[in-house]
Amino acid sequence: MSADTGIGLAGQGHKRRLSFDGDDEISRKRLKESDNSEEQAVAASLGAVATTPTVDGNAFVDELAQELQCGCCAALVYRPVVVAPCQHFFCGSCCALWIRNGGTNCPACRGISTTVTPSRPLQIVLDVLLRSAPSMGRSERERQQADSIYASGSAMRIPPPREPSPPPNLNTGDYARPCPNCAPNNPYGYTCPQPIVDPSVDAERAWALEEGAPPGHLMCGNCENLCAKSAPTTTKCDFCRVSFCGLSAPTRCIAVAIHAQHLQDLTDVADLLQSPDVYECFQNNAYEVDLMIDYLNSRQMAPRHIYRDIVAHIQSSPAKFQPLFDLDLFSDLYSVGPTSDPTPNPERRRICRMCATEVLLWGLRDWWVRTRTLDPARVDCPEGGACERQKDLGACVALHRLSVLLMRRKVHAKECESVQGINRESKGMLTTC
Repeated sequence: MSADTGIGLAGQGHKRRLSFDGDDEISRKRLKESDNSEEQAVAASLGAVATTPTVDGNAFVDELAQELQCGCCAALVYRPVVVAPCQHFFCGSCCALWIRNGGTNCPACRGISTTVTPSRPLQIVLDVLLRSAPSMGRSERERQQADSIYASGSAMRIPPPREPSPPPNLNTGDYARPCPNCAPNNPYGYTCPQPIVDPSVDAERAWALEEGAPPGHLMCGNCENLCAKSAPTTTKCDFCRVSFCGLSAPTRCIAVAIHAQHLQDLTDVADLLQSPDVYECFQNNAYEVDLMIDYLNSRQMAPRHIYRDIVAHIQSSPAKFQPLFDLDLFSDLYSVGPTSDPTPNPERRRICRMCATEVLLWGLRDWWVRTRTLDPARVDCPEGGACERQKDLGACVALHRLSVLLMRRKVHAKECESVQGINRESKGMLTTC
């Protein structure tokens, strides 16, 4: 090896050692930057935890319980099952009764469905909720009845629609047909002690409908089918005193707890806007109705929220529901007649859809009076709800004409003069003081 070659190799080795030293320095810089970024990430996470808003536990539990209500019985779901493909969920026992009673689709949306499977995710959420609020759970008797109908964890199939049966030779429309509980060993856990004779089997002993309901039976107020009077699925509204079968349409043929009932044809705010009864509550004051609709939309409130507020207000008053009975609001809501009450003033616990809607319409205007925020630019009308110009849009914009309860005790003389000097030829627009 020559001297020049040795010198060259030595120079290359020297340069390579310099390159390794530079790599070490770069690695140390990257390690330092990584440590700094980790510290910043930890600080940011701590800051995020510190600034996370607190959650009202009671409100969260109540809202979660509302979301976990069964679409059939309107109570907290028990052993939930999910219908495919629409993904609506129900109690396993409610869905089983729906199928046994001839249901061929989803009880909620009436969509074409084939299978029903237990929902483990919903059951986990339900278990967590009940650990936080055990009082929301079903009673022991309800759980036993539900377990006797549906076995936990089992899947079900919804049968396809059945072909219509051929018309019978006998005009059975004039005779009572057996109710679901008349058949022995029926799946509903109750057998009628006096079953109805099938007119197609024994026409001589058939019960004519013109004689009324057969012994031990009554008409359902919603579907108008016969049902067993003492069956556990039969419920009675404590307001109209009409009974319901709980089988034909589980969400409608039922009277439930007052706060848990749904409204008839008033599901969302759009239904309020299209209901002539709502405008009648406000004496056809369309402007005030629009203000209420805007208020509900801004707070994402449904008619059912208003109904619950009205019920709570009524129950807190000394007279409770008596003023509504004095107005005879719950009479003649169904074509089926009411049943007699053994006690003159029974306790009001259950209510049907129609009666719940009557309660809402009765208290809707007063609820809006208690709830709304008054516009300081609008002067209360001295005549209040008795004003004859309720339909005048301009007058309603300038003055509060909703209720005499809103009239201020002191109205300035200048404001009174401006009320009397309204220009009636300005197409409803008013001049203000």
